[in-house]
Amino acid sequence: MPESTSSSTGTDPHVYVTILAGGIGSRFWPASTPGRPKQLLPLVSDEPLIVETVTRALGLVPQERLRILASTRLADQILEVLPDLDRETFMVEPQARGTAPVLSWAAAELVKVDPAAVIVSLHADHIIKPKDAFLGLLRDAAGLARETGHLFTVSVPPSRPETGYGYIEPGDPLPSSTGLRAFEVGAFHEKPDVDTARRYIDRGHYWNSGIFVWTASAFLNEVRTVAPEIGEFLPLLDDESPDAFFAQVPNMTVDVAVLERSTRVASVAATFEWDDAGSWEGLTRSRGADSQGNVVVGSGHIVEGKGNVIYSEGATVAAFGVDDLVIVHSGGTTLVTTKEKAPDLKRLLDQLPRSVRERTATGGS
Repeated sequence: MPESTSSSTGTDPHVYVTILAGGIGSRFWPASTPGRPKQLLPLVSDEPLIVETVTRALGLVPQERLRILASTRLADQILEVLPDLDRETFMVEPQARGTAPVLSWAAAELVKVDPAAVIVSLHADHIIKPKDAFLGLLRDAAGLARETGHLFTVSVPPSRPETGYGYIEPGDPLPSSTGLRAFEVGAFHEKPDVDTARRYIDRGHYWNSGIFVWTASAFLNEVRTVAPEIGEFLPLLDDESPDAFFAQVPNMTVDVAVLERSTRVASVAATFEWDDAGSWEGLTRSRGADSQGNVVVGSGHIVEGKGNVIYSEGATVAAFGVDDLVIVHSGGTTLVTTKEKAPDLKRLLDQLPRSVRERTATGGS
């Protein structure tokens, strides 16, 4: 694992990074399963997604100011691919309760360590380049979060009418001494259909990246104010163990519980390329397609076909005379679907036996 870069040593010493590393990634089944979720897969490059995310984070902060939020099993798996990480880097969730409770826990713990803590919240499965532009924007956003007390999300100028992302409607602009394009959030819009997505783009809306920047104290104040169903349990975090908090707090996303209710939410426009490793058809963007629009990861061959995605672990896959298919072989299971249907794999998994849908890459045939 790369060590913290020299650029991180010049960062505000009150900046901390949290990485949300939970989730199963069912849209990357059968390679991604509860036993080996997509964060551990080499979907963008030859490195697992979590390795790329941690490497970026260590360009912003040293390891002692990095926290990875994950289950016990996933923490152990991450340590296998990032053995230089300290066990203390992990905040292990007693049970999954969604992003609102776990980010509340992280803020409560960090404000004990540093009352002036500014938190940059990242996901483990984002595709970001170039790194320098990403780090520069987050440094500036951290300063703006401290100055204004707003809860910031990073918004991304859309490159296509994407139906798998939420959208941000910009409100009034916010002044920024560093040249950031910052604005209050007028409204959040959930994942649209294609026609609605086109209208959002025409109206100047942004993608909601799910990257957040806020001071720990401001976030906790908003949780108490706008999310009382979570805020009422925050006193339980005064104890060293979070077990009681997670046993009683409701399962909620931070978007629904806090951001969509708060009047103190703002955004900064990304100056870097961003995408979400969302589903198999997205490999045509993250991996780059050949002249026929095909992507092959692992052992695969495509003859007289275009627009296909092949991902194979162990077996050789040959496709002949077919277009716009996704073919995945992993753990003794083979998936064949269309690129159009690939984002909807959750519906397929709901209809498969548990023994099939949770088979891991090492689970045999």
